[in-house]
Amino acid sequence: MKKRLTALLMVMLMLFSAAACGNTADSTETATNTDGTYPITITDHAGREVTIEEEPETIISGYYITTSMLIGLGQADKLVGVENTPEKRPVYGLSAPALLELPTLGKVKEFDLEECSVINPDLVILPYKLKDITLSLEQLDIPVLVVKPETQELLAETIAMLGDAAGCAEEASEMQAFIDTELAELETALADVTVPSVYLAGNSSMLSTAGPEMYQHCLIDNGGGKNVAEELTDTYWAEISYEQLLAWDPEVIILAADAAYTVEDVLNDKVLANCTAVKNNA
Repeated sequence: MKKRLTALLMVMLMLFSAAACGNTADSTETATNTDGTYPITITDHAGREVTIEEEPETIISGYYITTSMLIGLGQADKLVGVENTPEKRPVYGLSAPALLELPTLGKVKEFDLEECSVINPDLVILPYKLKDITLSLEQLDIPVLVVKPETQELLAETIAMLGDAAGCAEEASEMQAFIDTELAELETALADVTVPSVYLAGNSSMLSTAGPEMYQHCLIDNGGGKNVAEELTDTYWAEISYEQLLAWDPEVIILAADAAYTVEDVLNDKVLANCTAVKNNA
């Protein structure tokens, strides 16, 4: 168990630290605008064809995944607005502290159109959950890309989209190549590791978890684990019961880094006393 848990946690840490980069061992998606030619038309994850006339000099990212990707692609200096509470993302302070001073325009389910119109960026990038506000941005003559990086393949497509849109296709290809190499090495390292069952608890509640519609599910799979919540196919974060968690009886429980509760809270929860992960302090 110790060997399995150590391998799993190392992998989860590695991938969460680069969560914006995602991964895909099988994807053939690559950046296409390698010569930096504009205008370029990109089909985003909402099925929209978006034409970008010139390389954007100013970008608003309304999603921490794409904000982190843009940092990794060397485009942090182009950002003029980001999602809410950037101070909660340690990677920003470590790699691009200037982002902490930028205007914040919303979160995964809301966006400040008025502030965006004042800033008037060359490009806006939004999560799929905000796809319904794209018409308003188009009426402001602001190009907007919608992304949904919730699987390996979609994450790779998102990297390629940002590379093409922001004029850093070469960096996007290099990022994806690095990810593919790391995944290949990871697959080799985990070839002989027994697959543990894993429960990933959300930040708001121990009884909130991620199903296969979330990229967290891919992280568990990449880390050599089996997500006990994989049967939850019709939702993102799901609220479950103690009875459901005990029925799943995971061998490993992983808490979100910014959880409102602690490992000790879980270990001392008498209702979970018979859960395998709790009994083994895993």
